Amino acid sequence: MEYAITLPEGVTGAYDLPELAIKGEKGEVKRNFPQLEIKLENSTLTMKIKGDKRKQKKVLNTCVSHARNMVKGVQEPFVYKLKICASHFPMQVALQGQTLQVKNFVGEKHPREMNVPEGVKIEIKDTDITVESPSKELAGRVAGRIELLTRLTGKDRRIFQDGIYITEKA
Repeated sequence: MEYAITLPEGVTGAYDLPELAIKGEKGEVKRNFPQLEIKLENSTLTMKIKGDKRKQKKVLNTCVSHARNMVKGVQEPFVYKLKICASHFPMQVALQGQTLQVKNFVGEKHPREMNVPEGVKIEIKDTDITVESPSKELAGRVAGRIELLTRLTGKDRRIFQDGIYITEKA
């Protein structure tokens, strides 16, 4: 079984066993594909797997989807939007270098912090947070971690709705 993906203009690829790197004008994405045979000729990416069993087809289809997302991401980055909701205490969210800080969350004295990985761009405007990355997986993971950063336990969710929530996914 094999699939071919044509790379659009301005997008280049490099394969160094087992890592595939796709580079475009908006960024670069790298990912390991150890179970596949990958060939890059001209502007065509060919992915092949040995065997025709059902499990191998599933693995190949998953890897092809990842490769297509990589190509899309280097052309137009994936964007996640989050909303800051604070009704009980005024919450301050700030980005200091590569650290996202949430201060005064439900009156807590110590700020909640999260390190932002390389390759992710975060913008904070009023009550909106935008997470942007050429890697769909990385953007989604960071947006989920921001949402979990303000998770409340032991309180009634119908009353205490303070937090940061994902409103739009890529």
